[in-house]
Amino acid sequence: MSQHKIGIIGGSGLYNIEGFTNQKWAKVKTPFGSPSDELITGKLANREVVFLPRHARGHRILPSELNHRANIWAMKKLGVAWIISVSAVGSLQKKYKPCDIVLIDQFLDRTKRHFEHTFFGRGIVGHIAFADPISEELRQLLLKSARAQKARVHDGGTYVNMEGPAFSTRAESITHHKLGYDVIGMTNLGEARCAREAEIAYATMAMITDYDCWKVDEAHVTVEMVIANLMRNAATAKAIVANVIPRIPLKPNWPCHEALHNAILTDKKLWPKKTIAELKPILAKYL
Repeated sequence: MSQHKIGIIGGSGLYNIEGFTNQKWAKVKTPFGSPSDELITGKLANREVVFLPRHARGHRILPSELNHRANIWAMKKLGVAWIISVSAVGSLQKKYKPCDIVLIDQFLDRTKRHFEHTFFGRGIVGHIAFADPISEELRQLLLKSARAQKARVHDGGTYVNMEGPAFSTRAESITHHKLGYDVIGMTNLGEARCAREAEIAYATMAMITDYDCWKVDEAHVTVEMVIANLMRNAATAKAIVANVIPRIPLKPNWPCHEALHNAILTDKKLWPKKTIAELKPILAKYL
C-alpha cells in the first residue's frame, strides 16, 4: 500500500515551499461536487503531501461557498490521514498580536450551514464524538515545530467560526472578546467536522492578521491589512510546515483515525447502496 499522505489546506502561495518536489495537479471528482480547486500532490521531507488552495487559485471562493465535504472527501480519496490547516484569523484578545500563531483546541459554531458539515444522512445516521475537535497529537507536533522556528506561538484557544463574508460588527466583536474567546475566522469548523468523520487527524494553525474590531484603539480589520499580514505570516507558516512533516508518524494510529468505530447507529444491513458508493473512501474499513 502506498504511504499515508499528509494534507495541507491553506492559501494559494503556501505550496511554493522549498523542497516540495514532484508536484502534480490532480483533478478529483466527488459525489458532493467539486473541491475548491485541483489538488497538488508531491513530496516534502521524503513524505507524500497533498495541498489544496482553500479559496482556489486567485482567491475566487467565499468562505460560505466552500464545499467542505468535497474538499475532505478528495483528500481522503487521495490517501490523506493528517491535515494541517493554515488559516487567517482575527484576534479577540490583546495578548494575540498580528503575525502571532494560535494553535487552537476548540471551536464555537456561529455558521448557518452546519447541515453541510457532515457526510451522514441519506439513510446512514452517524454521530461522531467532537468534544475535542482538534487532533491533540498533531497540535502538539505543530507546537514543537513552531517553537523550533522561534515563532510567536500560543498553546490552545477557541476559534469562533462566523459565517461572513462581511467582517464582524463591533457589537459582535466586543461580545466575543468579553466572552473570552480567542480568535475569529470563517472557514475551519466545517473542515474539522468533516475531517473527523473521514477519520483524518486535523489541526489548525491560526495565523493572526488583525484585531477584528473590538479593540477601538486599533484600526479595524480591512482586506489590505489581512493581505499584508498574510504575506508576513507565509514564510513562518512554510517553515513550520516543512519542520513538522518529518515529525508526523508513518502510521495513522491516533484516536481520530478510529472516529467512526462506535459512531454509526444505522444497522449495516440497512445502508443504502447509493450512500455506500458515495462514502466508499470514508466507510471502506467498515464495509
